[in-house]
Amino acid sequence: MNVILLESVENLGGIGDMVKVKPGYGRNYLLPKGKAALATDENIKQIEARRAELENAAAEELGKATARAATIKGMELVIAANAGSEDKLFGSVGPADIAEAFAGVQVDVERSEIRMPDGPIHELGEFSIGIHLHSEVNVEVLVRVVPAE
Repeated sequence: MNVILLESVENLGGIGDMVKVKPGYGRNYLLPKGKAALATDENIKQIEARRAELENAAAEELGKATARAATIKGMELVIAANAGSEDKLFGSVGPADIAEAFAGVQVDVERSEIRMPDGPIHELGEFSIGIHLHSEVNVEVLVRVVPAE
């Protein structure tokens, strides 16, 4: 299935690129989310005419993500959790808990933007967590898990 990208898609291409994707990916993700349009002659002409508008919107979105990254960069979150012997947690600290900690300091971070490649945290200590704000903007945040008093 050939589609034309309406915005930059990570590991696929940039605005206005015509790419070949698997039909399920195109039908179920790219087209419904407005990230791409079918590669018909009519759509190609329309997108070429709107290319500058789409690039301006993408630049504005990147600017907003960069501004958010500047506020988040260098932050240190402290999360209190119940722990047993040997500093093991009763349960775990996951993206929902980290998003809640961000909300506690009035910083807007969605659960889906939090990247935890090693999975949820199961012990006390300091951990580096990635925040993926845009396909080109990633920030590291230090999360300290301390015992609840």
